[in-house]
Amino acid sequence: MKHLQQVCDGGVATVTLNRPEVRNAFNDEVIAEMTACFAALGARDDVRCIVLAAQGSAFCAGADLNWMKRMAGYTRDENLADAAALAEMLRVISTCPKPTIARVQGDVYAGGTGLVAACDMAVSVDTAGYCLSEVKLGLIPATVSPYVVRAMGARAAHRYFLTAERFSAAEALRIGFVHAVVSADALDATVDGLVTNLLNAGPQALRGCKKLLQDVAGQPITAELVQMTVQGIADIRVSPEGREGVQSFLQKRKPAWLPGQPG
Repeated sequence: MKHLQQVCDGGVATVTLNRPEVRNAFNDEVIAEMTACFAALGARDDVRCIVLAAQGSAFCAGADLNWMKRMAGYTRDENLADAAALAEMLRVISTCPKPTIARVQGDVYAGGTGLVAACDMAVSVDTAGYCLSEVKLGLIPATVSPYVVRAMGARAAHRYFLTAERFSAAEALRIGFVHAVVSADALDATVDGLVTNLLNAGPQALRGCKKLLQDVAGQPITAELVQMTVQGIADIRVSPEGREGVQSFLQKRKPAWLPGQPG
């Protein structure tokens, strides 16, 4: 990969944006690499969770300036294809069957907010700034909006989409856009703590939990939804992993999916 670094170790895949010279801004090449990377990692049995990180002072500054210069001359059809690629990248990250954590070590602007919001969890350094700057350019944050609105809530989105003002990591935490804000020295330890919790969980349970969240979040509680949840718990209770998890708990031993355990 030209613009990403990927390391897999002990069930943890770390994908790192590696364009610090342009503040990790993305272009069509980065989007294609990211889409392929998360699709491949999501299908790997040896990967239990994925950390999305970045090199340099910024996490992601949104669209690359050279890419924007090319887009300025695009036809509507070319813009449709371009936006569809970005939307597919965000969809692949959001629906990845493996839990995802955004490790935010620096500023996040425009389309970069979509990367953070598409991950299941986000840990931010306390010095990071956030901004949905699109309206300042006469644009709208359309492609990232499903994920960003879901993450920060509609009320906060009304303010920050419309004003394009920069907001702090503390504010990102207050509105629920990130889950934790820590000093730079504590960033890795905080991410590692989340990773440890994920590695302790049943791999198939995590996959099922992600699907459950996608199926249930924001939906009305109908008879059909309730029946789906009833079937979901019944199915996983009789699955090999479900049976092993319950038996290990009752027998006061570690489940087989943990390292060093038989089976």
